[in-house]
Amino acid sequence: MVAAFDAPPVRITAVSQVPTRYVAALGGVMSYFSSFGVSPELIRGALGVALSRGADDADLYFEHLETNSVSLSDNKVNRASTHVDLGVGVRVRVGDQVGYAYSEDLSAAAIQRAAAMAAEIAAFGKASRPVEEPGAARRLADRYPERVPWDTVPMETRVQMVRAWERRSFELDPRIRKVEVSLIDAEKRILIARPDGRLIEDHLPMTRAHIVCTAEQAGRRETGSYNLASRQGIDFYSPDRVERLCQSAVEGTAILFEAGKAPNGEMTVVLGAGSSGILLHEAIGHGLEADFNRKGVSIYADRLGQRIAPPGVTVVDDGTLPYARGTINNDDEGNPTERTVLIEDGILRSYLHDEISARHYGVNPTGSGRRESFRHVVLPRMRATYMERGGYSAEEVIGSVKRGIYCKTFSNGQVQIGAGDFAFYVKQGFLIEDGKLTQPIKDVNLIGNGPAVLAAVEMVADDLQIDEGGWTCGKDGQSVPVSQGMPTVKVGKLSVGGQG
Repeated sequence: MVAAFDAPPVRITAVSQVPTRYVAALGGVMSYFSSFGVSPELIRGALGVALSRGADDADLYFEHLETNSVSLSDNKVNRASTHVDLGVGVRVRVGDQVGYAYSEDLSAAAIQRAAAMAAEIAAFGKASRPVEEPGAARRLADRYPERVPWDTVPMETRVQMVRAWERRSFELDPRIRKVEVSLIDAEKRILIARPDGRLIEDHLPMTRAHIVCTAEQAGRRETGSYNLASRQGIDFYSPDRVERLCQSAVEGTAILFEAGKAPNGEMTVVLGAGSSGILLHEAIGHGLEADFNRKGVSIYADRLGQRIAPPGVTVVDDGTLPYARGTINNDDEGNPTERTVLIEDGILRSYLHDEISARHYGVNPTGSGRRESFRHVVLPRMRATYMERGGYSAEEVIGSVKRGIYCKTFSNGQVQIGAGDFAFYVKQGFLIEDGKLTQPIKDVNLIGNGPAVLAAVEMVADDLQIDEGGWTCGKDGQSVPVSQGMPTVKVGKLSVGGQG
């Protein structure tokens, strides 16, 4: 990956007191971060220092994160923890050059030291721009309201939940010998301050549940898993959803006793609805992030307005899906997120832009500037990437295949951004013989090239699913939560690595 700044982020650190609950706004201007001493005067002072060396722009990114984790194995809760993180990142921008520093101390002096360091990294020497009086802090949208926030839930309730999930998993199949369960939840609050007076705040909940099952049959052991995630409070775990979590983990393990190896060679591949979106995310989505194109790294760098897929193929990156793991109300530069059409009916229409790339291309940001935390710089990143539904049924797609494989669930993958080459591991699938799903298969590798796969799409079904798993995307050492999805899609030719 290509670094987005000319020097490593600088850390200014000290111990800060962390209030555990919300404290009322000061003067009606600030909100949550008023409880940490963040005032309009502090913001104006820090931004003034950030811009003092002649920057084009700057921003402050305040973050308070509380994460809870409970895990269970061998009938025992072996971990229960709470982690709190607090700090501010200061970004100073001169053209495409970025200076970045952060502080874990929210005092005015510490933030101004971080701002001075960021300004020094990005120094240009022209006149500084003015800093407007901060306006009222506002939330741009409300796509993940919580009915029961996680910071009101006792730890004992979480422990009871994972114990119940373990019991239910054992009940579903007598072959289950071991169950490992984990539950993670987080409440993140952010405030973004810009020199033009904008104050954008958000409250981002998150939760993820994961079950790993080990089963034994005739002396043979198999292990499978299932997870689901959402930007939601504890009410996300309805009885129906918990039952699906447990059943999917158990059934996904049990079917492995029936699974054989896939054949080798080039063949027709049907990508199942839902988690097959990982292939779209890795093999195509990263190549459409604008920083790679601005720097000439991506294979799509000179393809805007050109056909890169057959008619009927439309690919979207969407930050607006209610409660989805990759959804955001605003990006980490304070811009509203949106539904961005990347490929429309086979034609490349847009990249994913942060403010730097948008300025380079002379377009508006797509609300895709994201960062892992206040310790990290902003990069163009995906949110929820998926292919729009087509005109066939899933049965028609599968029925059109004489011999091939059907991919149901994926694990990890690797991709080279420049060439678009990829390799993916398929956890579970089926042989397709004479238009029907037959033998379950496992341990399958798909090897190919992103542009070639797009060009080889022959049929797209009408059964789009946004996968509910806890996907996390890595780029330049940063991890951010994402979502992805696919309808059932037929790819005419793809290299399959298995054992015939």
